[in-house]
Amino acid sequence: MPATAKKSATAVIADGAKAPACSLTLSGGKSADLASFKGKKNVVLYFYPKDDTPGCTTEAKDFAALTKQFEKADTVIIGISKDDLKSHDKFRTKYDLPFALASDDSGIAEAFGVWGEKNMYGKKYMGIVRSTFLIDKAGKVVKSWPKVSVTGHAAEVLAEAKKLG
Repeated sequence: MPATAKKSATAVIADGAKAPACSLTLSGGKSADLASFKGKKNVVLYFYPKDDTPGCTTEAKDFAALTKQFEKADTVIIGISKDDLKSHDKFRTKYDLPFALASDDSGIAEAFGVWGEKNMYGKKYMGIVRSTFLIDKAGKVVKSWPKVSVTGHAAEVLAEAKKLG
């Protein structure tokens, strides 16, 4: 089915819900299951439309600037888009991003309910709706941010992560 015809699989995962099980194909040739963090780390999954575009670059740099504080809050950051690993590696290198980027080649955006119809200059198309999820060590979504506005967002997520301890 062409990407333009694909519809969002579900509604955005609600706060308090168990995070969907998913395998992540990460930049740097690594992979991880979301379940591998269970009992060990809190996880920030932030979904963004495209590598090296203005809003996505700002968001990535904001998360990068706060990475050490997220680490102190026992929280890892993973950015997810539909871009391939080559694009992710180039993006990470260009902006010295200290966290992993995952390529959504297995429907993670659909599982979290962030694949949806978008509209730019009157043209409708399907794509990732910028959204973030904070998942605790038990694998529960403790806070979600659908349709994110980039300015100040990373700091807002950090404030919530610090509450988890």
